[in-house]
Order: sequence, then structure tokens, then C-alpha cells
Amino acid sequence: MDYRKIIKNKETRFKILHYLRVIPDSWMVKFQYKIKMGRKLDLKNPKRYTEKLQWYKVYYRDPLLTKCADKYEVRKYIKLKGLNDILVDLYAVYEYPNQIKLDELPERFVIKTTNGSGTNILCKDKSTLSLDQIKSDIAVWLKRDNYAVGREWSYKGIKPKIIIEEYLEDNDNKFDGINDYKFLCFNGKPKYIVLDVDRNIGHKRNIYDVDWNYIDVSTDHENFGDVVPKPDGYEEMLKVAKILAEDFPFVRVDLYYVNMKVYFGELTFYPWTGYVQFEPDKFDYILGDELVLPNI
Repeated sequence: MDYRKIIKNKETRFKILHYLRVIPDSWMVKFQYKIKMGRKLDLKNPKRYTEKLQWYKVYYRDPLLTKCADKYEVRKYIKLKGLNDILVDLYAVYEYPNQIKLDELPERFVIKTTNGSGTNILCKDKSTLSLDQIKSDIAVWLKRDNYAVGREWSYKGIKPKIIIEEYLEDNDNKFDGINDYKFLCFNGKPKYIVLDVDRNIGHKRNIYDVDWNYIDVSTDHENFGDVVPKPDGYEEMLKVAKILAEDFPFVRVDLYYVNMKVYFGELTFYPWTGYVQFEPDKFDYILGDELVLPNI
């Protein structure tokens, strides 16, 4: 059952889930897992990667997750790790949409809210933007209860802000936009890389092992075959991923390699909210074997 077809308005779904936050996390993730995955969730003895991510959401409570899920606060963590040079330029930080001043910004930039995902505005030409529309959209995003949506605990304590960052562009990329390299790291060790391309025009996704061997696995986006050579900056990205992953039982480290330079994207602790169907299904177990849950 796809509840999005029943309640089509996204903000309405968010509001309903906000009011349902009184339901214990373990109950809600079991309900959502059954709805989204079509099978029962085993939290007592999880085997699958998607099951273990639900356990991770419900039981792992390290405050560092909240700091690093915050798109502004995570910059401090990056600097603490001695990786200042991978941060994109930060143009502005605001608490309220009305503080945004387009005339003080460059022609190209990215607007993000710090408390969730999918709340970005990519500006290639600010003369085409409607400031009123931007303020309206961001006002809605700042009010979202991103924790309640999928019980992703790391979002729960974030004080939402607005940040405006450098716009990255790769003119030599054969795909649209910039390629997104997502390192799945287990107990500090990168094991698999998810490569997302053409994010805005037919989103496609490949998966590789740590030696850049193509893995024939599909998710909610189709793969596009063994057609991408290992990027020139791969070893540097691998090194960065190891440094940023060392404090977590599991984290996805998102990086970019643009114009021969590595840039930081974000740290994600519950990729796809833990609700993703792998094809073939056995890959869910393969990743599950890598994720050794901490003793609580």
C-alpha cells in the first residue's frame, strides 16, 4: 500500500505524522516497515540492513548523531577532523526566511534548511528567483517535524536554520549536475559506494564495492551499468570517508569530486529512512552482515 496515493499532499502527511509522534518509536517503525516493505520487522533479532537501520533509529542515542545531521553544526565536526578544505564556502546563516537578502549573495548559490533532507534550492541565476516564493517554501520546511516522519532520531534535537552555500558545477561531467558519491561505512570502514547521477533528469544509481567493482543491484532508482571508471579523486574520497566514519557504528558519508577537488556533502545515518527494496533482495542481507549493532 502506498499511503502517498491516499494522502497526496506532502505537508498534510507531515502534519499527520507529527500528531502521531506520541506513538512509541518501536511501534511506529514496525508499522511503517510493514506498510513500506511488505513484511514484518524483527527488532529483537534483525538480520537485514533495512531492519538494523530501524533498530539504529530506535535504540542508538549518541548526541553526536544530532550534531552531524545538522547541516550547519556538522561543519564544526568536519573542521574538528582537520578537513576544513573539503567544506564548500558558506555565504550566510539565517534563523528566519525574512532575513534572506538576495542582493548580498552571488549569482549562484544553494539554499538549505539544516533540519532535514530534500529541502534545498539550487540557484543558477538569482535574477530568475522569486524571493517571496523562496521565503514561503522555507517557512514551511522549517516547521517540518522531520523526526516524526520516519522516526529518524538524529533530527529530533536540531534547531532549524537556513544556510546558503557555494554552488558546485562540473562542466566536464557527462551526466547532468554533479555526481554524488555516497560511502556506506560500517564501524569506521567504507564497504560500498552508492553513485547517484542525473539527479534532476531521470535519477539513476549504481553501487560499487570498495575496490570500485560494479555491483548489479537496483534500488528505488535503476542502475545504469558498468560504465563509470573509478574517479581520479577516489582514493582521496576514500580517505576522507574513513576519517569521518570513525566515530559511528554506521554512517553514509556523502562526497563530491568536482574540478579535481573533494567536497563534503552530508553525513546520513539512516539512508532512505531504512525503507528501500534491493533487487536482488539478498543484498539487504549482505549489507546487514556488515552492520554490527552496538551493545546497548
